Amino acid sequence: MSDPSFYNDMNKAQVVLKRVKDTRDKIETYNRIKENIEELELYFDFHKSEGDAGGEIAELIRKIREELDGFEIKILLSKEYDDFPAIVELRPGAGGTESQDWTEMLFRMYARYAERNNFRLEITDYQDGEEAGIKSVAFTVTGDKAYGYFKGEHGVHRLVRISPFDSNARRHTSFCSCTVIPLIDKDFNIEIKPEDIRIDTYRASGHGGQGVNTTDSAVRITHFKTGIVVSCQNERSQIQNREKALNILKSKLHRLEMEEHEKKVREISGEPLLNRFGGQIRSYVFHPYSLIKDLRTNYETGDVNAVMDGDLEGFIYAYLRSEYNVR
Repeated sequence: MSDPSFYNDMNKAQVVLKRVKDTRDKIETYNRIKENIEELELYFDFHKSEGDAGGEIAELIRKIREELDGFEIKILLSKEYDDFPAIVELRPGAGGTESQDWTEMLFRMYARYAERNNFRLEITDYQDGEEAGIKSVAFTVTGDKAYGYFKGEHGVHRLVRISPFDSNARRHTSFCSCTVIPLIDKDFNIEIKPEDIRIDTYRASGHGGQGVNTTDSAVRITHFKTGIVVSCQNERSQIQNREKALNILKSKLHRLEMEEHEKKVREISGEPLLNRFGGQIRSYVFHPYSLIKDLRTNYETGDVNAVMDGDLEGFIYAYLRSEYNVR
């Protein structure tokens, strides 16, 4: 930073400045925890001699535990793409209205979680269900370590409940797939040739800005080789939607390259290929009992209302700890 040419390239400078801030925050947190532990030792000594510092000790232990939990998560969120924004897509499984309603419930859960944690959620594509719920929704989440926090939500989410759409009040099982990928920097070196894609325009049908439903501003890009389809309709102009859709397509192609690379490495090393990018990850049971359980970490809670209102910290922290085998 002391180099006179440091600010000549503002993009690179911003990256360095963010690293400095993150590192400084970690050091300051560490020093604060260390000071609190030293203070706690003094309270223990005082308590042994005077016997009346119990309240202060309990409060300081609570404070240290809270700071240690937050500090641990900051250290765990240090993988390559954890700093990036997250692209999240929700798609209902088989089951029609049931699964589409479940998709809308999950979308609300993530929107509430984003709101509680000061993330910015922006819808890029939205299709209403035929009778109720959502047929599909895609959104980006930006904020500090957005992808790091959301990456553990990637997979299939299963719901068991008494259906509000069944006149016989029978129990139904619904599924929704959640895809989470990092939104890579627009300067990332992923080449997309014009002949490799088809770009279609159409009239936006869901959430969007003012005037979004009055012109053919929505954009859908199809990548021929991989079959990946990306849509964007939240911007007012076709040009803006096209640019955002291309950026999302680049992110998806990069994620695909990473998955293929991981598969080859595991085949060469002889390690079993874990189903990290799909499969059922969490079960939400509303009837005959109340329980939400993560099938990867075994973390569970009976407070389904709190979870559906965005209280996901327990599941997210359990997943992050499992990545490093931290208990």
